[in-house]
Amino acid sequence: MPVPAGRLILQTMRSHDQYNTTIYGLDDRYRGVKGGRRVLFISAQDLESFGYAAGDRVDLISEWTTADGGVEERRAEDFRLVPYPTPQGNVAAYYPETNPLIPLDHVARKSNTPVSKAVTIRLQRRG
Repeated sequence: MPVPAGRLILQTMRSHDQYNTTIYGLDDRYRGVKGGRRVLFISAQDLESFGYAAGDRVDLISEWTTADGGVEERRAEDFRLVPYPTPQGNVAAYYPETNPLIPLDHVARKSNTPVSKAVTIRLQRRG
């Protein structure tokens, strides 16, 4: 999947202590996260190329074309950047925290499930 300039491809995932959307804890022993879930896993190369550092806080913004041809921005706020060995151009975050980025009517054709495994986003530094 091509990555547009200035954008990243987001995949969503579950943490260690999670079953579907039920969250049982704020630690993820699989990925070394403790005490919170509003994290964005990002490669060291992308951190550098986008001008961020580990621990910086950002909002995640997706952009969707509306029926009238306009662009709707959707936002998930206040995620901490965590360096992780993800492929360059690809980031990952937990759901349901990232659900606001996906319009309700944006679903897979056959399964009718929300399309949340490859969402184009941009980052905005928290002010």
